[in-house]
Amino acid sequence: MFHGDLPYSSKDILKKLETIDEENIIGAGGFGTVYKLAMDDGNVFALKRIVKTNEGLDRFFDRELEILGSVKHRYLVNLRGYCNSPSSKLLIYDYLQGGSLDEVLHEKSEQLDWDARINIILGAAKGLSYLHHDCSPRIIHRDIKSSNILLDGSFEARVSDFGLAKLLEDEESHITTIVAGTFGYLAPEYMQFGRATEKTDVYSFGVLVLEILSGKRPTDASFIEKGLNIVGWLNFLASENREREIVDLNCEGVQTETLDALLSLAKQCVSSSPEERPTMHRVVHMLESDVITPCPSDFYDSE
Repeated sequence: MFHGDLPYSSKDILKKLETIDEENIIGAGGFGTVYKLAMDDGNVFALKRIVKTNEGLDRFFDRELEILGSVKHRYLVNLRGYCNSPSSKLLIYDYLQGGSLDEVLHEKSEQLDWDARINIILGAAKGLSYLHHDCSPRIIHRDIKSSNILLDGSFEARVSDFGLAKLLEDEESHITTIVAGTFGYLAPEYMQFGRATEKTDVYSFGVLVLEILSGKRPTDASFIEKGLNIVGWLNFLASENREREIVDLNCEGVQTETLDALLSLAKQCVSSSPEERPTMHRVVHMLESDVITPCPSDFYDSE
């Protein structure tokens, strides 16, 4: 039995599921495979099928239902329906035709221009800020990365995949000790102690910003050869006052003032000290005031 706000009967959905095969796969994660689900009326959805069944997985699946079922926001992926039974564990989301940011940045020939990258950064920040500051109880995502940022046809970003998220019940229980997430995006204290907080999400967001600016994955081979990751590379460039060299050479329309503001923001987010990292609410404020708002010097430079 499917639950949610889908305008279809469970029978109609199950009938469609019988036609899904490997050609419909559009993604895969640690807990399941994602398929493109096209209904007879032309509407398209993304179906996440959970393939493993064990007690631990049931806990993650139920958590995802609990979180996504209660969270609705412009910059978050919308859960439309679900089926949780011993034989079928399925989630149905709105389908976003732009695919994942990871695909667009690293696998497609068409490059994102500067304005598109800034817009994606702002959308991801707003989605994460909503999880941290406007949900009750608060939510830590715990797996912010480019493959978990989905894009619609206008390259508006939405934060996806809450399967590893941790609900924060109160001020005393906001630390979790199960290490999740993806290597390259994880904060140092999370790697060392396994403690996830909002500030570990902020660190991952800072890495995401650097990935968007540079067009390189956090563990790109060019970094690994030097014994670095993308944060280490930024710190190396900063030590020689060469931070601007991090920007993707294929990106069109780069503006120096906004690049400097984004680099300053990213450096704060990836600080080795969690206390020095801004909140996501503060991140959104800085993006809207320092990056999105045109700088006065832009006017004079154009004269």
